[in-house]
Order: sequence, then C-alpha cells, then structure tokens
Amino acid sequence: MKTMKKALLSLSLLFLVVVGAFAQNQFPSQMWHKGNIYTTDGQVYGGEIKYDLESNVVQLQDQTVDTFTSSNVTYFELFDEVYGGVRKFFSLPYANGNDYATPIFFEVLTEGDQLALLCREYVTTDSRGMGGYGMMGGYGMNPFYGPQSMMSNKLAFKYYFLKNGRIEPYSLKKKDLFDMLPGHDDELSLFMRKNRLDYDKRGDLLRITAYYNELNQN
Repeated sequence: MKTMKKALLSLSLLFLVVVGAFAQNQFPSQMWHKGNIYTTDGQVYGGEIKYDLESNVVQLQDQTVDTFTSSNVTYFELFDEVYGGVRKFFSLPYANGNDYATPIFFEVLTEGDQLALLCREYVTTDSRGMGGYGMMGGYGMNPFYGPQSMMSNKLAFKYYFLKNGRIEPYSLKKKDLFDMLPGHDDELSLFMRKNRLDYDKRGDLLRITAYYNELNQN
C-alpha cells in the first residue's frame, strides 16, 4: 500500500508540473488580462479581457462574456502579467491589398509626431528534426516511423509604420527600415551599433523608432 501511495503521489505531482508548464506556455492572446475596452459610442467597459487579432475581436469577461469587434471598438488596453506592462491596441482602417480599408486591431508599440510603430502578433508553427529518440522515447530511429520531428508553436510579429495617415508594412529588412525612417541614417546607424540593436526584433525596433521620433523633435 505504501508503494502504491508513493506512486499515486508521484503521479499527482507530475500532473501538477505538467499543468503548470502548459499554463506558463500559454500565449498572451490565450489568456485573460485585466483591462478596459473603449467603444466607438464613447462607452468604457472594464474587466477581464481576451483578444483575437486573427478574427479582430476582443472579449470582456465580467458577470458574462461579451464580444466586441474592431468595427465598434476605438481601442482597448490591458495589463500583461506575463510579458509585463500595459499594452494598447487601436482599431485602424487598413486595406491589406484590397480596394477598400476595413478596421483591424494593431498594437501601438511607440508613437511620436512623425510616425508610430505598430504590430500584429500571431502564433506560428516551428518544426525541426529530432535526432535519437522521439518525445515519448524509444522510437526516434524506428524504421517504421522514419525520422521524427518535434512541432512547437512560437509567437511571431508583423510590423507596420503609421506615416502621414497611412499604414505601411515593414519587411524586416535593414534597407527598408532606413527607407521607413528617412533623414537620419548616420545617427540611427550609430545608435544601433552603440546599443547593439537589431532591425528585426520587437524591443529593438521600439527603441530605434522612439529615438527617431526624438531626433525629429530637435
């Protein structure tokens, strides 16, 4: 009986560890956050918020769960406990290759008098080969299965610049970054080298854009 109790206790602890790991691996859009929703008719709704940028909807959980679309929301803000800090998402008209613009949600990373850096997050699948054993062990090189692969999801971002009232997508190429931020190539290059900033990382792009806006205030 003691052996069985120890085994059950071990299984229970393992279950809690696995559940905790899954909870920590949730993406921001899969979690509820404290925040507010500001609608186009001037109303403000506060509570727990969950957003879906792919569908351009935001849900509010208070006593019930209400769903708002990007068509009737001006913006919403939330406190992200996992990644830290307050995040703001605005509903902005965007054509996206179509003949007419429709409102969709963009997160505003930084803004100034000249331009704003926007982004839209999404979850992508990453696959890579697994040498040796598979995730469950023992069949990684089994000839009946062939080479095994591990699938994992990761958070990715698409970036945009709001300039002169237009939203322009950014290709994550260094040349295009300087095209988007004209007039201060030498200052930006020095700033990036000095601070070891990349042109395709979220935090680095935020700092570069904020610095560019500062340069244009002088």
